[in-house]
Amino acid sequence: MKHTTNASFFLLMATGLPLIASIFRRFNIFRIYMAGAVRPVMVGLALLVAPVATFAQEINPNCTLIVPHDPLTAAGLATPYQLEATNPSDGPCHETDKNQTTFVQAAIIDLENGQISVYNPLVIDKGTTPAAPPVVPALPTRHVVALWFGFNGNNLALVSASQQNDLPQNHCVQGHGQFAYCNAVEFFKRANHFIKVGRLIVPPIGVDTTAHHEACPTVRSFFVVDQDQSDNLTTEYLFTPDGKIAQNTATNRAALPGSVVKGNPSDNRLLDVFIDGALGCTPWMAPNLADPGALVPALPLNELQARKFQAPPIAQIPLGNPFALDPPFTGRESLRQVNQYRRGVDQRQVNNPEDASTTKYCRKMRAVQPKKLFRDKSTFTAFRSPDSTVADTLFTFMAQRYVGSYEILKCESLLNKPVNVTLKKTEDNIVIDATLLQSKHDFTEQIPLDGDDSGNQME
Repeated sequence: MKHTTNASFFLLMATGLPLIASIFRRFNIFRIYMAGAVRPVMVGLALLVAPVATFAQEINPNCTLIVPHDPLTAAGLATPYQLEATNPSDGPCHETDKNQTTFVQAAIIDLENGQISVYNPLVIDKGTTPAAPPVVPALPTRHVVALWFGFNGNNLALVSASQQNDLPQNHCVQGHGQFAYCNAVEFFKRANHFIKVGRLIVPPIGVDTTAHHEACPTVRSFFVVDQDQSDNLTTEYLFTPDGKIAQNTATNRAALPGSVVKGNPSDNRLLDVFIDGALGCTPWMAPNLADPGALVPALPLNELQARKFQAPPIAQIPLGNPFALDPPFTGRESLRQVNQYRRGVDQRQVNNPEDASTTKYCRKMRAVQPKKLFRDKSTFTAFRSPDSTVADTLFTFMAQRYVGSYEILKCESLLNKPVNVTLKKTEDNIVIDATLLQSKHDFTEQIPLDGDDSGNQME
């Protein structure tokens, strides 16, 4: 089988075409699906040199999610969200299309005891019905609910089903590409209060089972992050053979034979399923109100655990994050956008560009990620790949993800250093090995610490 080594990908990025960032996200090479899910469509890096018009005719990357009335109530949570095209002339949007699948996750905190539960609302196409009615959750008497949204395309817009002021009244924030949230700031405020007074216990992250016995990574570890950290969810849905969708519960799995599970590609899923699985670590999980007796991970649990236990250097959203640009993907760096995004995931607010420096982010990622990846190469090589059409093992998947993130964040120009990992690929563009290229300076360079490393507190 013919192999290639570190082909010159992202050629289009060098042309300065304004749509390239959007095209890249639309054909996201880093999509992560739960084991057993339908295989996602992956476009190899070398294929990005195809003409822009080719991509524009294929899939509409911009969809709108119709948010039910009173979305933070039990009735609102149990009402299916409806997906439609933002601009129908660009083509339809379908929840069953792997490039447009949209996910919603809710977390509920009980104000009597501080305990957190999770509920994953359902998404279906506008005008359709679910394969099974969503479970109406039993919410605590006094509670706070928050919502987070993940999307497999480029830009997800939220609109209210009631045409009232539901979105502002429920503190919904959008305009961050694939990511949006509702009432997250209040949720994290209450959760952090209960943590502070000892009524909500965040489980320790533990240590991994490698020979080095290091602390298990979190979503704010520079070993885990990519170009757009803290995006998307751990939500998963059941897709039936006839194209209908249901919540992933034990009842529905039994009642809908032949269904498959699809999950949201994200840092959260990569960590909770694959990295934790390889390292012998366990994510923090909470009761699933749609599936009695089941425990599930969640984005807010990951962020709260990272806030409490992630040691420096601590990864928090930088100015160069594509979702934090104004507008996302193609716009300018924006402190307002960075802080707005950070508020939705309980991260430190910043007052000047240096506090969210992409240069510092690149330097820390370069210092941390390849070192652990190659030191524990055998561990990651022994674990399955999130997608075998991209890379043959978790090790090679992580390697190509790092190389891509280094490119997207423009780390080479910011650091004046080329990427320090080369990829070996088959003629089909599947990564089958990687090599670490480190100079003496890389081994001796100190990791720079800054305000993000002094703590995770909101300011």
